[in-house]
Amino acid sequence: MHFAHNIKLLRKRRNRTQDELAHTLGMKRSTLSGYENEVAEPGIQTLISFSKYFGVAVDTLIRINLDSLSESQLSELERGNDIYLRGSKLRVLATTVDEENEENIELVNEKAKAGYTNGFADPEFIQQLPTFQLPFLSPSKKYRTFQLSGDSMLPIPDKAWVTGIFLQDWNDILTGEAYVVLTLDDGIVFKIAENLLEKEHKLTLFSLNPVYEPFDVNVNEIKEVWRFINYISSEIPDPVMPEEELIKTVAILKHDLDILMKTVLRKKN
Repeated sequence: MHFAHNIKLLRKRRNRTQDELAHTLGMKRSTLSGYENEVAEPGIQTLISFSKYFGVAVDTLIRINLDSLSESQLSELERGNDIYLRGSKLRVLATTVDEENEENIELVNEKAKAGYTNGFADPEFIQQLPTFQLPFLSPSKKYRTFQLSGDSMLPIPDKAWVTGIFLQDWNDILTGEAYVVLTLDDGIVFKIAENLLEKEHKLTLFSLNPVYEPFDVNVNEIKEVWRFINYISSEIPDPVMPEEELIKTVAILKHDLDILMKTVLRKKN
């Protein structure tokens, strides 16, 4: 494990003393010294703290000897472009199991979504979530269910429950497929993804509802990805209008708009 050497290297490249970095991360200098000298081993939250501070994936801090990189590669890494992992960060998933030691499906409802953004890696938080099982899903896979809010993914309705399968390697994200993505700034979002991780280190996320504009999420802002499996809702989606009916409806709306515009112009004159 290269963690001890890597954090010392990155600290010195930022011209920070142990006292300064320890203060920033909210730990004692002796604790930081212990990590750098391999006297102590960091926990999950500590790894995440260092990852956020340096803008480097946890997996990079642990597995890659940063001394083996060129100066230009190190500079690129420090600018937030973790090109060596391209989305396959180490993700330590907090989860729960049933009495038979089989994976539960945890429910993240509307009220829990705000807490999930910070507590997704906290086993105690995850244990407080309601759980259930779906017998038609593979017991060897990890699933989680999230409650939607809003109309950005219509015809999937507001308050629907979307179940996803945990995606360990983000290189497996398929462009055009739907994913639940936990982001640093936007929290939990359910979108259609365009995978640009390899070339541009980002995902572009699209809504099914064309009213909403697509937006980009940098790989360093992504915390979890769940591939869409199914959804559950008490509402029946609106029927899809046949093409001929849709054309007629648009024509009628255009006609009504023309009449309205002419009326407005007459009043102005």
